[in-house]
Amino acid sequence: MAENKTNVKTNKSSKKKSALGRGLGALLQDSPQKGNAETEKAANPVAGIFEIPLGEIQVNPFQPRTHFDKEALQELSESIAVQGIIQPITVRRLADNEYQLISGERRFQASKLAGLEKIPAYIRTANDQQMLEMALIENIQRENLNALEIAHSYQRLLTECDLKQEQLGDRVGKNRTTVNNYLRLLKLPPDIQAGIRDQKISMGHARALINIEDVDRQLAIYKRTVAEELSVRKVEALVKALNNSGEEKERPETGTMDPVKKYEINKLQQKLASHFGTKVSLKADAKDKGEIKIPFHSTSDLNRILEILELI
Repeated sequence: MAENKTNVKTNKSSKKKSALGRGLGALLQDSPQKGNAETEKAANPVAGIFEIPLGEIQVNPFQPRTHFDKEALQELSESIAVQGIIQPITVRRLADNEYQLISGERRFQASKLAGLEKIPAYIRTANDQQMLEMALIENIQRENLNALEIAHSYQRLLTECDLKQEQLGDRVGKNRTTVNNYLRLLKLPPDIQAGIRDQKISMGHARALINIEDVDRQLAIYKRTVAEELSVRKVEALVKALNNSGEEKERPETGTMDPVKKYEINKLQQKLASHFGTKVSLKADAKDKGEIKIPFHSTSDLNRILEILELI
């Protein structure tokens, strides 16, 4: 009798465990499950982690990244050769034995370099627009992305994926103000955008420069920022002074001058002094009238200056 009771208890426990397993499976049917692509993709073609041959995977035609650092790719390849793939790539299934990358191209390319034959991958269902959206969002989440690359990715999500700014903020985990600040960078002149891309100035510098309406003045302060390695606070103060002087409408009699123009005159004065090998005085008023004085200390010094001017 004791033996029969034990068997009944065991059977009940087994049935209970089996039922619980089915319940979890129903709740987590989209959760990652280890498997083999050949044996499991027919039963579960849109969820799970599968080992897929590299030769069956096409690159993502919507990939927003156009450049992969060769040295970094080689380092990742060496790491994969030792450690394997820690984070699976994501693909969509096009047909039997045919897949297309959604995200993870660096891991995909590095795995090829490492000589792997298969790679672990999540299989998802996605149309072309979703492919683009997922690729762009993954790109945005990279740590080494500069502000301009983020801005371009945001713009593509708005235009090509037909998202509104609030929807975009939800997708990338940013508030609407932050998203808008990045998008405003695309209104800056090409030279300044290149400066952001090449990390000559930071996002903070760029946000200050956006507040200048005149393009020439923007460029003048940008060039000064790069040349003198100005801090964000100094650029903000310079922009504030510039905007305040514009609001007050300069009066010629006060001698007030546009800060950017004053900077340009000082730079020109330095160039003239270097060219003539003597101190040069360059003055200009708010109406762009002024004078240049080139002092000389002797007849020979005067002749030297005249020769430079090609007057003798």
